[in-house]
Amino acid sequence: MLFTRELRRALEDIERGVSPAGPAQSRGPGPVLVLPPDLTRIHSKAGLLTGAACRELEGRKNWNLGAIMPALGTHRPLGPDEIAFMFPRCPAEKFLPHRWREDPAELGRIGTEWVRAVFGPVRYRGDFPVQVNRLLLSPSFSLVVSIGQVAPHEIAGMANHTKNIFIGTGGAEAINVSHYLGALYGLERLMGLRENPVRALFDEAFARCGGLLPPVFWALTVVDQEGAARGLFTGFGRDCFERAADLSARVNITRLDEPARAVVVRLPPEYRSLWLGNKAVYRTRMALAGGGELVVLGPGLERFGEDGENDALIRRYGYRGTGAVLRAVDSGGISSLSAAAHLIHGSSEGRFTIRYCTPGKRQFLGRGDIEGAGYEWEDLDAALKRYGLSGNVEKPGWRTSPGGERFYFVPNPALGLWTADHRP
Repeated sequence: MLFTRELRRALEDIERGVSPAGPAQSRGPGPVLVLPPDLTRIHSKAGLLTGAACRELEGRKNWNLGAIMPALGTHRPLGPDEIAFMFPRCPAEKFLPHRWREDPAELGRIGTEWVRAVFGPVRYRGDFPVQVNRLLLSPSFSLVVSIGQVAPHEIAGMANHTKNIFIGTGGAEAINVSHYLGALYGLERLMGLRENPVRALFDEAFARCGGLLPPVFWALTVVDQEGAARGLFTGFGRDCFERAADLSARVNITRLDEPARAVVVRLPPEYRSLWLGNKAVYRTRMALAGGGELVVLGPGLERFGEDGENDALIRRYGYRGTGAVLRAVDSGGISSLSAAAHLIHGSSEGRFTIRYCTPGKRQFLGRGDIEGAGYEWEDLDAALKRYGLSGNVEKPGWRTSPGGERFYFVPNPALGLWTADHRP
């Protein structure tokens, strides 16, 4: 396996005293901290790569697996069954949760003037805290292996690399500020772009504070819209991210010939919150025609937020447009800026209709929940029948419903970006 060969080469270089590229100097052989994504990125192939890393470290004399900490960001920690499902060849006792409200430490701050110069006249006047889980500062770890998928992302333009450190293992303030800055700057101005102000913010944080961390060995995958692995890029610097992002732009971004009057998106069953499910909105809004409709099939939706605080804020304020969110932030009603960003991104700003389809059972979000948040609702089984999607339809593309309605189908919004904007 290419990943195993590249990881082995990196370990051997460190053993020989060859300092890896990047801001940190080698600490010599010792325990390794592995940072994979969580279950919401199960298509990333990170489970396979994490298992390969575990086996490689087990077989070496001077190295060992110190811990595996999924880079959760604000997501819920994985349960034992989820760990066993995504990481079947990894020792369960090595997994540690990232508690984004309790565990991070601050490494420094990027000043207001820098933020203002890079983001321009956005409605935020503050600095940015550089935060990581304090486990990354432990002198016990000799190396960090950061594993994940590069794909279009609503906050970072393209996911992963330095985002995996400063958001995946970051703290509440860093996550809040970065997400809010991205929302104010504008999703349409950064989605699918390798270079943008939010990415520059994460890279600046690494340039200033990465020397306080162990060397970071990146392993970045690119997976196409049908779930097939298209590339693996490894290394200690930024070049691996740049090459992965360039490939992702080719295989993960679909440019429709015309705006779609209707888009139907199926969420993976592991998406149990609208915090995750609204990827259906983020990834397709640039493909929808004015006055069109986005239909989201959500078989697993049980809640709005990934934690109680954000869930309560979403229920209270709903997805009612940027103006309403900014007023609530200014009045102190919305204290979580990442929740504010989520509410901004999840609104169509009145440009198209959003209809969520959930099972008609008590444990799932129902009609009252969905309509109370500002969306329309439909029973999931009825929607599947109406669009002829009761079978296992896997490929994205144009389809026609049994009733003659033409629509664009997206089987998994996490694997792409769909747009009718043909700007280079």
